[in-house]
Amino acid sequence: MPSNIATDVRAALATALSGVAANVYSYVPETVTPPAVAILYTDPMMELLLINKSTTKVKLNFVISAAVAYNSNPASLDNLEQLIISILAAIPAGYEIGSVSRPSVSEVGAAILLVSDITLSTYYTQTI
Repeated sequence: MPSNIATDVRAALATALSGVAANVYSYVPETVTPPAVAILYTDPMMELLLINKSTTKVKLNFVISAAVAYNSNPASLDNLEQLIISILAAIPAGYEIGSVSRPSVSEVGAAILLVSDITLSTYYTQTI
């Protein structure tokens, strides 16, 4: 069976992150139950490195959004910091970790969340 990004990269990263104390999504969820971790693409989504008749190699750029309930600023910030540290510890080898954004307050449905994004990249080769 040929490889694909959904299982070989996003689902594999979600599995690696499944040990953190949060709901982990390898896609954009319809609703978010905090604490939550969502693996999303950032811009550019793919950087093309090699394209030929039998192989395509790309650099995939992701953002891991870490979200906690925004109930009390000091407690929410502490919860977000702990979640970020646990995410960083769980990221498997083969990923380049970029930066962590400053926290921001976001409203998703009825939930008010404190969110911070972690940028990371990895390489993927599709052989035809």
